[in-house]
Amino acid sequence: MITASDFKPSHSPKVHRTERMIPTSVGDSRVIVYEPSLRSADPLPVFVNFHGSGFIMGSAEMDDPWCPVIAERANCVVVNVDYRLAPEHKFPIPLQESYDVTQWVYKHPNVLNIDPQRIAVGGHSAGGNLAAALCLMARDRKEFPIVYQVLDYPSLDIATDPKLKPQFEKAIPPRVAKIFNESYLRSPDEARNPLASPIYAESLHDLPPALIITAELDSLADEAELYAKRLIEADVPVMYKKYMGAAHAFTHSGDLAVAESAWHLMSDQLKLAFEFRIEDVLEDLRK
Repeated sequence: MITASDFKPSHSPKVHRTERMIPTSVGDSRVIVYEPSLRSADPLPVFVNFHGSGFIMGSAEMDDPWCPVIAERANCVVVNVDYRLAPEHKFPIPLQESYDVTQWVYKHPNVLNIDPQRIAVGGHSAGGNLAAALCLMARDRKEFPIVYQVLDYPSLDIATDPKLKPQFEKAIPPRVAKIFNESYLRSPDEARNPLASPIYAESLHDLPPALIITAELDSLADEAELYAKRLIEADVPVMYKKYMGAAHAFTHSGDLAVAESAWHLMSDQLKLAFEFRIEDVLEDLRK
């Protein structure tokens, strides 16, 4: 669970912040867009971000202090999505909205002056669930490319009873996690749908390379670590980082130095992903 706070980076990035409405199949979606203030006229890569808070709480503002860090450090445009929340909007509405926003970004590159071949997605907690599921959808539908995914202490298994997951003092209480899961789903039968619980996807082949971040004292860490292992077994490049001594939502509260190290890791991995284009490598090999 992530809650809004005054937790902010020690350095204030220089970015241009705007808000806009993007049409989707479930209605207009509000997004916050961040661009490096000193950007060139060339199209930039784009990172589409999804906030956390259990599918039923929160807003894009929760990541408002940190998306500029990614925009400046990775030299990219960041689209921070204020997706619809459960229980009013249950699965798959928030996921479909998130997918549609990403597809709109791809189909309208001139609006934000972005490179449609360099799109990455990512999220935190429940937002990590949406990002992982979105990558599964994009792989299967083949409507737009995703070059990288960032899963920050993601919720990837909402089928398993939260009481059966590891318990820690600062972890999400099982009764709260159960409310999150049940509020998101229309029926318990949907819990093992891979688009609701990506850990149950039959195949993880051909998914984008991933950065997966977990916290040692988080009940969701084991499922994220398992997902990382399954991605590696499917020949998907993965950087896996567990922050020892950290609890769920540590990137939004707690030790600022630890949080910033995680945000910098996200930014730096995105920058590498945006700079490394397989098409360029293949072209070099042909020379």
